[in-house]
Amino acid sequence: MSPATNASQLVAMAVMGNISQPSLRYPGYTLDAQGVGRVLPGMSGIVYNARVGDPAFGWAADHVEPGVSIANPDPAAEFALHYLSCIGNRAVVTSGLAKGAEGVVTGEHARLLVDFPPEVNELLCVGDSVQIIAHGRGLAFTDFPQIELKKCSPRLIESLPIEVIGGKKLRVPVTMELPPRIMGSGAELNSEYVDQDLMSGDRALIAELGIDQMRLGDLVVIPDADHRYGRGYRKGAVTIALCIHGDSVMTGHGPGILTLMTSAEPCIEWVIDAGANIAHYLNIREVL
Repeated sequence: MSPATNASQLVAMAVMGNISQPSLRYPGYTLDAQGVGRVLPGMSGIVYNARVGDPAFGWAADHVEPGVSIANPDPAAEFALHYLSCIGNRAVVTSGLAKGAEGVVTGEHARLLVDFPPEVNELLCVGDSVQIIAHGRGLAFTDFPQIELKKCSPRLIESLPIEVIGGKKLRVPVTMELPPRIMGSGAELNSEYVDQDLMSGDRALIAELGIDQMRLGDLVVIPDADHRYGRGYRKGAVTIALCIHGDSVMTGHGPGILTLMTSAEPCIEWVIDAGANIAHYLNIREVL
């Protein structure tokens, strides 16, 4: 049995952004964990060969954002784009050669991340406008008020095989567990806004825990993590999250983990499922 929500009470509205140009800070170098300066592609723009369902590790890149990154040049409109858009929202290209093409919101980083089919990406240009049908802000589980939903559209929640266990807990599929001790940059940020990075500098530990097998779009669980109003440790709390960007060479950084649902009480269970990826749940693409 799936959990009931208040989806019928939500407002759907349009917000808009433009495809971002990648940028580099002069002189372009980023220091890796060994103190070596490296120049790598990373955030923003149109990424042609990294999508949800692809590996989060192994790219010759830094914080690679899969698909298309969009932003709004007006600060207030940019704020609304971030806070009102949710994972699973429909995106429509409203200018340029790909006008009318549709995609889906798959993440939120410094920019909003949207997946379009490869044939659409070939037609997109930096600066093209993309309208998001923002739907999901205010979404809640009717019978589980202790669980806070973040960045979840009704479409996403309805696509997930969430089970109600004994009327007291929810069971959610995830690909892996992330121990709180490896969560890094982003702990200081509002959990309603952008992500928290893994600290992936200890490659031996990452391999030992199997985290090096993480894919973009994977659902993961962070036990003992309370992300209701920030991101902190609380025994018994549970956070379900989403991998939204790739690995980083920077100390304290790694793949980005976006909060989806969190509770200070132990009312969320999880089951390990290697196929727990939004590429599958949102019918974006086949994932091997």
